[in-house]
Amino acid sequence: MVRRVAVVGAGASGLAAVKCCLDEGLEPTCFERSKDIGGLWRYTDQAEEGRASIYRTVFTNSCKEMMCYSDFPFPDDHPNYMHNTKLQNYLCKYAEHFNLLRHIRFKTLVTKIKKRPDFPVTGQWEVVTQTDGKEEMAIFDAVMVCSGHHVYPNLPLTDFPGIQKFKGRYFHSREYKEPEEFRGKKVLVIGLGNSGSDIAVELSAVASQVYLSSRSGSWVMSRVWDNGYPWDMLVVTRFRSWLENILPQALSDWLYVRGMNRFFKHENFGLMPLNRTSRKEPVFNDDLPSRIACGMVVVKPNVKEFRETSVLFQDGTVQDDVDVVIFATGYGYSYPFMEDDSIIKNRDNQVTLYKDILPPQLEKPTMAVIGLVLSLGPIIPTADLQSRWAVKVFQGQCSLPPVSKMMDDIRENIEKKLKWYGDSTTLQTDYVTYMDQLASDIGVKPNVLKLLLTDPRLALEIFFGPCSPYQFRLVGPGKWSGARKAILTQWDRTLR
Repeated sequence: MVRRVAVVGAGASGLAAVKCCLDEGLEPTCFERSKDIGGLWRYTDQAEEGRASIYRTVFTNSCKEMMCYSDFPFPDDHPNYMHNTKLQNYLCKYAEHFNLLRHIRFKTLVTKIKKRPDFPVTGQWEVVTQTDGKEEMAIFDAVMVCSGHHVYPNLPLTDFPGIQKFKGRYFHSREYKEPEEFRGKKVLVIGLGNSGSDIAVELSAVASQVYLSSRSGSWVMSRVWDNGYPWDMLVVTRFRSWLENILPQALSDWLYVRGMNRFFKHENFGLMPLNRTSRKEPVFNDDLPSRIACGMVVVKPNVKEFRETSVLFQDGTVQDDVDVVIFATGYGYSYPFMEDDSIIKNRDNQVTLYKDILPPQLEKPTMAVIGLVLSLGPIIPTADLQSRWAVKVFQGQCSLPPVSKMMDDIRENIEKKLKWYGDSTTLQTDYVTYMDQLASDIGVKPNVLKLLLTDPRLALEIFFGPCSPYQFRLVGPGKWSGARKAILTQWDRTLR
């Protein structure tokens, strides 16, 4: 019988895990190595060891109606896209509203998690923590790992010959905080992801020149979409997801590329992805195309070689007098507290998790990894629904298939990732499909056909409107009485 649950990390995912445990009558203890909640969204002037780190001007890429916890909307007066300080404030309000803080132990580092000797029978874990240098061990019936995947920087220096003789400064984007120290300098940003694009745009206002190098290109989307509405309220819908899945691949690909090129032709800006039909995560940046058009950001191909003060690119061009190189080359994921790292990862560094949550080979399903997923959708409601699913599994109220079937499901998932995203190791998944799978398993997926008969206005909004988090609180366990009203008034709050 699962009762005591250890939660690792008090970021957006960890808070969801704590609340879901409390909702089901469990006893969570959350361990947070820093002094406050928020994880990725808690800005600090210096990057802290073992914690995600953001720059001062980070804004959300998902709008407030799409990225809230499913039973806790953002205040009406908040903007559609928020600065990190506003989101951090929202997380604090969420923790306060549901009385979560008393279950969190701050300044406590989890150093080791291992199975107990009788794990095949009890499913229990030994969790070793450290507070002010003092070590402590406790036994838990289940563990929820919510430590995120923006902690351990990927700095692939071996892929860049000559970097050792480069006389300028170079560092990972994790260390970047604000632009002023780069005033008047020539800066090369390597990596066309959200961080790389944001940093390149921000630096272009103060640097003498910014170069943005990309190995494979990327789709660039604006937060502001048709008629000025948030992109995700128009794009992340059940109707579009249904259409994407029933259309022939060739037609679906054509429509996808056409949609991505609707505001500007990526090929003309040197941004076209090598695999143009790949659904890999797009970049959200409202200013990048105009900065390229103004010559403030110059797009370059991949770096072939570094020299003492210059850089040779794959197209044979050389850029002289480069002062600074910022590697916006993403992150790896690691679980240094796991005694057996293979529980979560296999030798090819692929995530081996059933439903992207549960290690399938465990004798007892008492560990869940929350938030280790990417989609064209927001992480907060994803982590919320993952936590609800995991707690139901812990309690035996959500039945699992045999291990062989779980492994088949994982293999099928990997094949889909290869087909849609061109990479079998990516953390990406289709948002609406994934959320509906989890919701179906625990009985909280809305029945659109049934609603057409009983509440047609709501049914049409659910199918053709944004797939907002409130949809997963309409029915079943964890039903929220305010869900229907929140769905029918979401456009009003967006306009406000």
